[in-house]
Amino acid sequence: MSATLGLIVPGRPHPLLAPEQSPGWQRLRDGFERARKTLQDSDADLLVLYSTHWPSVIGHQIQADPNPTWTHVDEEFHELGSIPYSFNIDAAFAETYRDCAEARGLHARTVNYHGFPIDTGTIVALKLLDPDNRIPATVVSSNMYADRAETLVLGKAARDAADKMGKKAAFISVTALSNRMWTEWIDAADDRVSSDKDDEWNRKLLEFLDAGRLEDASQLMRTFTREANADSKGKAFWWLAAAMGQDNGYAGKVHAYEGLWGTGAAVVELIPDANAAQDQEFDEDDVDVYGGDRNVLSGSPSGSPAPQSPSPATPVAVPDPTGVRTDAAPKPVGPYPHARLSGDFLFVSGMGPRQPGTDAIPGGPVRDADGEPLDYDVAAQTRATIENIKTVLEAAGSSLAAVVDITCFLIDMDRDFATFNAVYREYFEKNGPTRTTLEVRALPTPIAVELKAVAKAP
Repeated sequence: MSATLGLIVPGRPHPLLAPEQSPGWQRLRDGFERARKTLQDSDADLLVLYSTHWPSVIGHQIQADPNPTWTHVDEEFHELGSIPYSFNIDAAFAETYRDCAEARGLHARTVNYHGFPIDTGTIVALKLLDPDNRIPATVVSSNMYADRAETLVLGKAARDAADKMGKKAAFISVTALSNRMWTEWIDAADDRVSSDKDDEWNRKLLEFLDAGRLEDASQLMRTFTREANADSKGKAFWWLAAAMGQDNGYAGKVHAYEGLWGTGAAVVELIPDANAAQDQEFDEDDVDVYGGDRNVLSGSPSGSPAPQSPSPATPVAVPDPTGVRTDAAPKPVGPYPHARLSGDFLFVSGMGPRQPGTDAIPGGPVRDADGEPLDYDVAAQTRATIENIKTVLEAAGSSLAAVVDITCFLIDMDRDFATFNAVYREYFEKNGPTRTTLEVRALPTPIAVELKAVAKAP
């Protein structure tokens, strides 16, 4: 295995330049020190960094100057002072990384000229984790417009390069967790995570990481971004999980978690450990070669035909042959199939109005990204939900006419029941299935309606 260690560290300069100004910043500095000792005791002979503080617009840039030397001043916190640096960069690895990235369909290039700016996050990470430049390093940029597919492929290319060169790499993501900064000046001693909601989500994420569940944390990044304003959409977690091998087989340890100018900052280590391996709880689509279209997962290189998708009416079996999945229905939000056949009945999982492929919600979501309530059209949501159930049933060879029982979930019975009932009646007359309707506080996605059905087996 090329990955000997994974680290997640914050990139703002306070723990490096002014830890004494805030108890939280000092605890982060202490966390860096514990991570440094772990790195020092490991057999890592290469540091590969992905820094959200180094944004790129066209493709991905990889640092290849063997000895970048300069003096840096952080553009946001210049009052903290200057940071002189001189780093030991593995230029040969950078070139190999570029080649491996291009082989997987990415646009990548190395940068190697005197004075090319090294970002704050990279400087903080290298100075605190390897102050003596004992281990050669390189760093890759965070493309501003790359989404999950492109970033996964970039992480896999880093692993390819380490394997090709026989390197035992420590992969390091330089990133915040939640990323809402203070907008007004604060007393350093009072620094904390700026949003209580962000703090709650940060702690949930850290529970996963402390348990070594890196891939599950990566799979949750879209939700985490929506709920807690993840740094750069959580790209650093996608990259790290892909570089480390996309599993949950780690001994995890959270060395520190604090507010860092309002953002969520954590120092986390992840050491591969076969005894700690856990089954994945989530199964968002994987991708090995970048197809060129952002926000689109593709399994074919740029310029080559994409593989044909299954017909919308074709069920795709999960390992248990009685399970049914179809690309014509919205992707489940957890580890379950769209439906399962058991004996004489077909059991359809809870289904909402989300649209396949886009996750768009007809009638609009019930809350915005900050959790604030929005107006929505329950009639549109109800109709889309029943149509989704119809799609799953037809994919399994059944139909709405075969449904014998339905359980309905509404988030606001007083507001929505009458309208919901009117739309429901369009599909199921008085001699239709038995039904139970429940009010719930919330549903897993920002929707108002969810239905669960049981139908006669085809």
